Amino acid sequence: MPSDVRALIITGFGLNCEAETTHAFGLAGAAAEKVHLNDLLDGHRSLDEFHVLAFIGGFSFGDHIASGRVLANRLKHCLDEPIQRFIADGKLVLGICNGFQTMVKLGILPGLDRDYRRQSVTLTQNDSGVFRDAWVHLRVEAETPCVFTRGIERLYLPVRHGEGKFLTLDDKILDRIERERLVACRYADPATGEPSVRFPHNPNGSIAAIAGLCDPTGRIFGLMPHPEAHLFPWNHPHWTRRVIAGDLPAEGEGLALFRNAVEFARQNLL
Repeated sequence: MPSDVRALIITGFGLNCEAETTHAFGLAGAAAEKVHLNDLLDGHRSLDEFHVLAFIGGFSFGDHIASGRVLANRLKHCLDEPIQRFIADGKLVLGICNGFQTMVKLGILPGLDRDYRRQSVTLTQNDSGVFRDAWVHLRVEAETPCVFTRGIERLYLPVRHGEGKFLTLDDKILDRIERERLVACRYADPATGEPSVRFPHNPNGSIAAIAGLCDPTGRIFGLMPHPEAHLFPWNHPHWTRRVIAGDLPAEGEGLALFRNAVEFARQNLL
């Protein structure tokens, strides 16, 4: 039976993770479709067809200038009106890794004062100066309005990036982000579960250990770790040990984010 919730996964120009992200939304109960950016720019397809928009991971346009910058500029100049209408209609937007980088440079996040056009934060080079490929622990903030993280307290997900350091040079912006509870998840020390700014728990040096951010409505969410890369229990780097210990879960921890999105869309957008 076809799903009633439709999710759009934009592909092309160096983006990847489209197969995993599409499968994640499918497992969560959505009808997920991969659409090339050019088909949207040329008007062959429309954002209006969908309830959820996903900006996926990868290296859009080779990460020239800065990660996500070229893609953000193309979207801003060619699809600004459809994107703003998509947001105004109460629909959901998810950005993962390069997608998160694109969203902050597009101005969609943090969305202070419901302004989805002005960039006020960025994601820049890791403090280590190198590409980081590792698994990290995340603490989900209980008071965040984020739709995607509802009912989740902790996550264990992989990161794969060279420009993942969350940064703003305006203390007033950071104060508002904290005050309005827009930090959805933070890098955490696995021993204590508390936010950490220390390497390797914080893989990039993000201020305030910020790993994921939402807008004031909670419907727009971006994060650097990859939830689509932990859909199955055997994606976990220590899954064989968990089999031996008898505590292998039924599914990977990342899938819950997609389930939350699809359920919200089904209840509020249909």
